[in-house]
Amino acid sequence: MTIELDHTIVPSRTPVESARQLAELLGVPWATSSLGPFSPVFVNGGLTLDFMGTDEDFPVYHFCFRVSEAEFDTILDRLKAAEIAYRSSVRGPQDRRIGTDFGGRMVYWNEPDGHQWEMLTVSYARKPSGS
Repeated sequence: MTIELDHTIVPSRTPVESARQLAELLGVPWATSSLGPFSPVFVNGGLTLDFMGTDEDFPVYHFCFRVSEAEFDTILDRLKAAEIAYRSSVRGPQDRRIGTDFGGRMVYWNEPDGHQWEMLTVSYARKPSGS
């Protein structure tokens, strides 16, 4: 059996609003609650992000989504329509530019709890299979 990440918990001060925002940007389903205290975002058939409300301190998490060129354009249009600031590098100014450092396109943005989302078209973390 191949090991795959099934779900992870994303701590949040506003789990319903944060789940809704991410789901709408990615164009995927979500729910206000499911299986207890979570507001899940169903990223794909094999991955769920469970937003869980907390008043405790938590670190800023980083999540990266690899998408097709067409999905990239669609999600970028949604970021722009929602007037969410984005940037071309992992750290740096909200320059509203697209990064191209690794052979594809990428953008980064932060949600209200501070978590950092990244979207890219070509993984720089691993080579495609067969390469």
